[in-house]
Amino acid sequence: MEAIFDHLMLGLKVAITPLNILWVFIGGLLGTIIGMLPGLGPATGVAILIPITYNMNPATALITMCAVYYGAMFGGSRASIMINTPGDASAIVSCFDGYPMTKNGRAGEALAISAYASFIGGIIGMVFLVFLTEPVAMAALKFGPAEKFSLLLFALTATVTLSEGSILKGFIAMGLGFMLSTIGIDGQSGSIRFCYGLDALQDGIDFLVAMIGLYAVAEVFKNYGSLHVKYSVDSKTIGKVWVSWKEFKRCLLPMIRSGPLGFFVGVLPGMGGTIATFLSYATEKGLSKHPERFGKGEIIGLAAPESANNACSGGAMVPLLTLGIPGSGTTAVMLAALMMLGIRPGPILFEQHPEIAWGVIASLLVGNVILLVINLPLAVPLVQLLRVPLRIMLPMILGLGYMGTYFLNYSSFDFILVSIFALGGYLLSKLSVPIPPLVLALILGGMTEQTFRNAMTISDGNVATFFVKPISLTFLILAAISLVYSLWRQKKLSSPHQ
Repeated sequence: MEAIFDHLMLGLKVAITPLNILWVFIGGLLGTIIGMLPGLGPATGVAILIPITYNMNPATALITMCAVYYGAMFGGSRASIMINTPGDASAIVSCFDGYPMTKNGRAGEALAISAYASFIGGIIGMVFLVFLTEPVAMAALKFGPAEKFSLLLFALTATVTLSEGSILKGFIAMGLGFMLSTIGIDGQSGSIRFCYGLDALQDGIDFLVAMIGLYAVAEVFKNYGSLHVKYSVDSKTIGKVWVSWKEFKRCLLPMIRSGPLGFFVGVLPGMGGTIATFLSYATEKGLSKHPERFGKGEIIGLAAPESANNACSGGAMVPLLTLGIPGSGTTAVMLAALMMLGIRPGPILFEQHPEIAWGVIASLLVGNVILLVINLPLAVPLVQLLRVPLRIMLPMILGLGYMGTYFLNYSSFDFILVSIFALGGYLLSKLSVPIPPLVLALILGGMTEQTFRNAMTISDGNVATFFVKPISLTFLILAAISLVYSLWRQKKLSSPHQ
């Protein structure tokens, strides 16, 4: 306990430097704005704003990206509440009671409880993160190649099977990601693979080029048909952004209940904020004495999922920091950016760079306080940004995406790659093929291949090595369970009797 306290003090010393506080404020504000714009989300927000972290030290860069991440989580509900259009998938549940509250003349109350719930969920996520990260990191240090391969396989399988949509399409996306990860010089044999005579591909495909293309630029293509859409937001009808003590007390226990639920859902690879918010909403509706109020402007129906959503972002940091495995599209973008800065998240991070690991954890406390300050007094001016036409917003995003791509490697060839990934991301979205499995396979593909080959080399080609080691076998069983459960769930949902 004393060691954890000392580590947290080290992290706070890093997080509360004037420079880092400034970047937490900037990142949180920009994340809030991006999060509340319809169609954009935390992954797109981090991808768009990566260029501002190029010349930062790794601790400040990761703290800024985290601020953008949970800023987008705060902001995602704004569009849901005001115009019934979620900023991203995890804000869908906020439409259920948030927009009815606005129609009932309680928009200010909805914006206020959303900010309070996000703050409480974020703090709960930070507390759990403090006590769980180091034990997980210490356990991960005992992993050999076989255990690492099985863990990576479980993370990839869980991301595919637990995400929404067709499992087959998820595996197709993962296969595409693995194929792309093999491009370049093989790290073990030194042979050049799938470069087709293009020298620019010998170092492989830059993760960040793929991220910017698949998320930022592809979002512009997806929203092109909505250029002339205008949202009606009237600041006069919002009223005072405040919630009474009586209503706050009603929401307090549901917010506290939903926080741990959201955190542990976030820890599991592939689960994400969407599942966390739906679970918390269903739980509170089931526990309520008046479930008929839900969907008609019940304030608890907004507070609970908002708390779960922000706690989920803290949970998603556990596998990223302790195992170097991104559990979502947003943390995948963050992992790619860190690798560009020469930092590899994982158990060794806590030994070699404790100031980075604990600085990020402590920044969650600082960031949530700053975001509460941003989202209460500035709530009315911020929602006015929903009135900015997409014909102005989308070219700005496009310009930032291509500018950031060029500054990565100062290579004009990257323009071609980012355009290909943007078109690919647009086509995949039209075909309802999920993007996160492709992204995770692209980032983790090389590591998965190397750990498999290392394990096979150590065992003289004996595949049984993955089944005789308890930790490795456990992750393989979990991967099989997630696959079987998802197949059963998909069959049940597609049954005509349901």
